Amino acid sequence: MPPMIVKVGGSLFEWPDLGPRLRGWLTKNAPRETILVPGGGRFADIIRDLDRTHGLGDEIAHRMALHAMTINAELLTALIPGCCIIDGPDLAELLWEQDRWPVLDALAFCESDAASALPHTWDVTSDSIAARFAVVTGATDLVLLKSAPPPAGGVAAWAECGYVDVWLPRVLADTNIQFRAVNLRNWEPVQ
Repeated sequence: MPPMIVKVGGSLFEWPDLGPRLRGWLTKNAPRETILVPGGGRFADIIRDLDRTHGLGDEIAHRMALHAMTINAELLTALIPGCCIIDGPDLAELLWEQDRWPVLDALAFCESDAASALPHTWDVTSDSIAARFAVVTGATDLVLLKSAPPPAGGVAAWAECGYVDVWLPRVLADTNIQFRAVNLRNWEPVQ
């Protein structure tokens, strides 16, 4: 069965309710075959500031932002019992058999996915990396968990207003991936 890819937005990592709310959302909405992809959050914002201050350049800033996603992958393993970090899709099935949640190490994945043609710029964020991972794994569903509701329109309109990165529409073009965004901060489980 193709996996569902769930990107956990970076802004959610500063929210004290992330652990219990994410566990609840996953239990109610995600099949066993789900892989989590963390955003970069505050750590990526610090790297953006450092890039502006020091002119780090696209390659270095991109790699540092991937490290930020790896830090947040570690944080997810602390917040969600049973999470385990993976570097690609190969170990996911073993973890699913153990009733564990795979969490992508974006740095390792992007290093091994050199042919992805994702540019190493700020135009590519965890949104596009999660989408690229969905393409590579043959996923049929991509869910972006965010801190705000999606604006009107489709993914191109979302990119134009900054809700998602500008590269995401290109990654999703010509795919059959079902794509949606969920405001996790306002999500309430149905009783």
